[in-house]
Amino acid sequence: MTLTEVLGVLALAFGVFFCTAGVVGMLRLPDVYSRIHASGKVSALGVVGLLVGVAFLMPSVIPKIIVFTLFIVITSPVASHSIASAAYRQRVPRASAVRDDLKAPDS
Repeated sequence: MTLTEVLGVLALAFGVFFCTAGVVGMLRLPDVYSRIHASGKVSALGVVGLLVGVAFLMPSVIPKIIVFTLFIVITSPVASHSIASAAYRQRVPRASAVRDDLKAPDS
């Protein structure tokens, strides 16, 4: 195996680990806000890891991978924020909330 193949396999393993962690977080975390964190942050990191692994193993597709990676890095946080904002506006309860920074102050 060459060095690029080893790096590609390591990046793929990194991506698979974080995708798996995102799925476990979706199943195990208590409320929608925690699940959004698991799916948004961890899965985006997993997909980027998979794309980097593919870039090492298939150098001919690097321009496409750069575009896909930029798309995921830009859109994933925006989508997660939009879903969390909609859940908050619908008053979806939070598990063991200590404080609410978005709540309007009582006048």
